[in-house]
Amino acid sequence: MEGDADERIHRRSYWRWSKDDFLPQESFKNWATYRSALSQTFFRMKDRLLSRSCDASELGEVRKQSENDMKRCLNWWDLTWFGFGSVIGAGIFVLTGQEAHDHAGPAIVLSYVASGLSAMLSVFCYTEFAVEIPVAGGSFAYLRVELGDFAAFITAANLLLESVVGGAAVARAWTSYFATLINRQPNSLRIKTNLAKDFSLLDPIAVVVLVAASSITMISTRKTSYLNWIASAINTVVILFVIIAGFAHANTDNLTPFLPYGAEGVFRAAAIVYFAYGGFDNIATMAEETKNPSRDIPLGLLGSMSIITVIYCLMALSLGMMQKYTDIDRNAAYSIAFQNVGMKWAKYLVALGALKGMTTVLLVGALGQARYLTHIARAHMIPPLFALVHPITGTPIYAGIFLTASTACMAFFSSLDVLSNLLSISTLFIFMMMAVALLVRRYYARGVTPRSNLLKLIIFLIIIIASSMGTSAFWGLRPNKWIGYTITVPLWLLGTAGIAIFLPQQQTPKVWGVPLVPWLPSLSIATNLFLMGSLPSSAFERFGICTLVMLIYYVFFGVHATYDMAHQQHKLVDPSVHKNGNVENEAP
Repeated sequence: MEGDADERIHRRSYWRWSKDDFLPQESFKNWATYRSALSQTFFRMKDRLLSRSCDASELGEVRKQSENDMKRCLNWWDLTWFGFGSVIGAGIFVLTGQEAHDHAGPAIVLSYVASGLSAMLSVFCYTEFAVEIPVAGGSFAYLRVELGDFAAFITAANLLLESVVGGAAVARAWTSYFATLINRQPNSLRIKTNLAKDFSLLDPIAVVVLVAASSITMISTRKTSYLNWIASAINTVVILFVIIAGFAHANTDNLTPFLPYGAEGVFRAAAIVYFAYGGFDNIATMAEETKNPSRDIPLGLLGSMSIITVIYCLMALSLGMMQKYTDIDRNAAYSIAFQNVGMKWAKYLVALGALKGMTTVLLVGALGQARYLTHIARAHMIPPLFALVHPITGTPIYAGIFLTASTACMAFFSSLDVLSNLLSISTLFIFMMMAVALLVRRYYARGVTPRSNLLKLIIFLIIIIASSMGTSAFWGLRPNKWIGYTITVPLWLLGTAGIAIFLPQQQTPKVWGVPLVPWLPSLSIATNLFLMGSLPSSAFERFGICTLVMLIYYVFFGVHATYDMAHQQHKLVDPSVHKNGNVENEAP
């Protein structure tokens, strides 16, 4: 009977648009059931806060919500190039000159080292989870398993919003760089209107680029990989030219003074250029389409990020040696630097490299974020229609259309200034949460770990997070004073050592895991919080406002949909099926 039911589901048309496809949960059958659900909001919130998913559920029942499987067609080589395509974009060409001029000087290379090390720590955490739970949900799925629905939703929704805003910003920048490449003014290809100041330049080219990139990813993941190879290879050639030509025209006198703004400037710049490393988490969302996740994901993620860190440092150093930091142009750093050393024609090559980089960022971003949204829909955080995978293409077309429409609307109307002001601390926040989740995964198993050990783990985690926040706050308020660090740093050491000494690991990875646990995850928490503290207050304001809006959505929709979904599964799944003695909805 169950096999017949599955066969009937698979025979249904992919293109459907009924109320049950959007709101199949019992709580939304009619107004009476919805009012009843709202009256139980407090109870259901408590249930969702204390409940956890499990590895088996994410890989089994939750994944079945897509009705069809994604095609396993990627290997480590594809993932490595996807890493290049998702990370190396316009950021390195724009942010390097801006931060070298304003905050770091020639020491901008140290900013890239600091942010690169922080990113690599997060990559380690992502890699272990992606190998252990190879599903399309990425960080959302991992946080659902270890920290619960609520923590997963708030962090994932913030990251998804930032990805949409970031995609719109990259698409607008694509238009500007294309105009430069054909010897036109940056805004010359936009349509001028009488709308409000920051929304008066309409950008149809940005919309076309977004739709084209998303369409390719919806047609075939394999063909997207081929296209990414070509574009990333061209971009790599341009970057190698920039590095070699930069060092060929280097003047070491330009490196003096090396730290004109002190260490404070280096870390302030590190918090900004960190976003040049953003996008690697897209690779984790491709785990379902990877032939051998336990081998290919570590090779692809760690390999690409290691090479990217070296490339970024060499590019930053070459710029600092070509031109005095005070003379670096904030908007076209490399183009003007080459012009000053007699290579005016090189600005076209730089524009081409940035254009190719932005193209692959949009391409891989569309691929990864659609899969991210797919798994969120599988959990019924949003209507499950967006979880459906097309039976022929093996791609989540509904999720792709939704994200493309959202990003395109934003890119069509909004100026780059508006979009840049919306970029938030979400990336650093979710990377910090991933490190916390990894420590919870290693040191706590529901139904196995004694309550006394759970209490110790909570206390040690609070010490680690609080001391890291204290270090960040002290740096922001009194960067040239050292007395505060004599308190916060030893506390961080105490919290991390406490986990290492007093708590046995309850779970060790079967294939590949983060080394030096708990030290590396704890260091990841500290570095991400430290970089968050270097961001302006406006970033925290936006984060707070967006989180509040998402909380309202969660209270009126998300908590009821996921409650119904989880308890429906609980009735269908044998209670003996668990991870470490835990069923899907068992509270810790």
